[in-house]
Amino acid sequence: MKLENKVIVVSGGARDIGREVVLKLSREGAKVVVNYYGSTEQAKKTEGDVRAAGGECVFLQGDMTSAGDVASLVAAGVDAFGDRIDGLVNVTGGLVARKTLSEMDDDFFSQVLRLNVNSTFMLTKACVPHMGDGSAIVNLASQAGRDGGGPGASAYAASKGAIMTFTRSMAKELGPQNIRVNALCPGVISTTFHDTFSKDEVRKNIAASTPLRREGHPSEIADITAYLLSAESSFLTGVNLDTNGGLLFS
Repeated sequence: MKLENKVIVVSGGARDIGREVVLKLSREGAKVVVNYYGSTEQAKKTEGDVRAAGGECVFLQGDMTSAGDVASLVAAGVDAFGDRIDGLVNVTGGLVARKTLSEMDDDFFSQVLRLNVNSTFMLTKACVPHMGDGSAIVNLASQAGRDGGGPGASAYAASKGAIMTFTRSMAKELGPQNIRVNALCPGVISTTFHDTFSKDEVRKNIAASTPLRREGHPSEIADITAYLLSAESSFLTGVNLDTNGGLLFS
């Protein structure tokens, strides 16, 4: 198991991509410290699945834009598994709503950036003091950070672009400590995100335009995440990896 006995923190780990990441890391031998916010029932199911398979885990509800909740998550992991964090996966984020420039106000724009960027910054800052040589961080950016996103997604796209730049900056800053930092930039992945915010016709058209002629699956993002956290990617840092079936090349 490529992550055996590694302690890995995952934010937004109850459903969709986060859930698949948690299950994959656990299967690879990691002890997972998992945050969730509103998806209580999904969190219970994910926790149950980890434990049923013999995995070790801690699940804690919290808002990753709250300094107190971030501190509580890290403390829960330290209490359970010792003062060591080997990996961090920042999944927490979202679109909130599709709004054009004329429809947005300052509060909405700030809300989207807090959800996506501040959460990543705050949890990274809290985890790094517990991370040692050979640790790794994986951030969830988006194809929207490269191409500006679809209609009404400018705030979301801007926030994901910021995560891409933050990833590069942290790779430079933390590299001398042998802490690697990379990000994934998923295209259309089959999740409740797109069930909520994307029309079926649009999704079908995008899939048809993708060289692989389909949407991605959350488990495929989880597989790549596990690789980026493992020693198999030990010379890879500062990368924003396109994971979109060939729809967009960087």
